[in-house]
Amino acid sequence: MITFETKCYENDWEFVLHPNRMRQILDRCGYPFQEKTVLINNVNNPEKVKREADKLIRAGLLDRWIHVEEHAAAILDFFQLEKQDFKGGYYYSIAELAGIYFCNTPFLLHFSSDSIPDGSDHNWIPAAMQLMDTRKDILVANATWDYRFEHAASEAFTSLDGFYLGYGFSDQCYLVRTADFRKPIYGEHHVLSERYPAYGGELFEKRVDSYMRNHQLFRITSMQSSYIHRNYPVGGPLRRIMKWGLLLNKSIE
Repeated sequence: MITFETKCYENDWEFVLHPNRMRQILDRCGYPFQEKTVLINNVNNPEKVKREADKLIRAGLLDRWIHVEEHAAAILDFFQLEKQDFKGGYYYSIAELAGIYFCNTPFLLHFSSDSIPDGSDHNWIPAAMQLMDTRKDILVANATWDYRFEHAASEAFTSLDGFYLGYGFSDQCYLVRTADFRKPIYGEHHVLSERYPAYGGELFEKRVDSYMRNHQLFRITSMQSSYIHRNYPVGGPLRRIMKWGLLLNKSIE
């Protein structure tokens, strides 16, 4: 049983919560999720964004939304963290922690707001879950980023049943066992985790990467399936083009 989740913030909620976009990402996942959630984080008008999310619930594209900031204190307390621990990375981290905190299923599949499966016929999710059921040292699974299969192979030290096996963690796409992440695992550091962007401070993905390396826990990355990561433009003609693409039910990756 898996929960699907994605998130949105001020610059991208109009895209994430558009029914054509949500339908597209769910169809491309190719899996009958038990629960579908959107995390609303750092928006200027929460009530407006909630109303848009409610439309997706009525359309059957979502089961619930979570306004992250309403629960932030309880989430930080649960994970034994304080806001200042993130050293500038709080807003890059609290939504992911909220998704884990509220997840009701054994597995959780997360896509960042600007990531989407590529739409190939290769469904990596069931195969990844099967491997994770047999190998408890596999902490996370994901599709390959932006068709960079050679890069994914170079970061691995072996392959396993259609996946590359190695270290690493990205908040763009991850499939995890919920119970593994509902533990106080977010206080560790590793020198190799310093490769994450400095502006993110001690952000969620950096903390998970450190935990994995300190405890010899691994990632599997699909050798066939990919996801596409594209930042949304803040303004200008490209943003308008992307909005028109959604209205016409076109891919916006």
